[in-house]
Amino acid sequence: MKKLVLIAALAALSACSQKTEESKETAPAPAETAAPAAAADSGTPPGTYDVKMADGTIATSTINADGTYVDTDGKGKAVKGLFAQHDGKDCFDPEGDEPGMCWSKSKPGADGSFTATADDGTVVTVTPKKK
Repeated sequence: MKKLVLIAALAALSACSQKTEESKETAPAPAETAAPAAAADSGTPPGTYDVKMADGTIATSTINADGTYVDTDGKGKAVKGLFAQHDGKDCFDPEGDEPGMCWSKSKPGADGSFTATADDGTVVTVTPKKK
């Protein structure tokens, strides 16, 4: 479950990278009270991202325009929750009793990919999915 939260965070971070890349081409505190409208206010665009974990497994994270997200691990297990940006970090608050997690991201590479680091030190690589 924690990996899925990480994936979601990375996806959000990747969304930021995607926005940066698109503009070039075309001219820990858990998020306990994230509001659905937060994604629109954060500047992080909605989108779908591949998230590569340290062990090489790949998950998918989708940030929705309504401030929600869905993380799906390699086996198809999905976790849904709220997405928001706090203190310059992308934060994911999953439904249920799982704690939220916030992520800082590196500067995106030429392909839009970047690394995201969770408040607990977990590092993942996030890549925007091609359309």
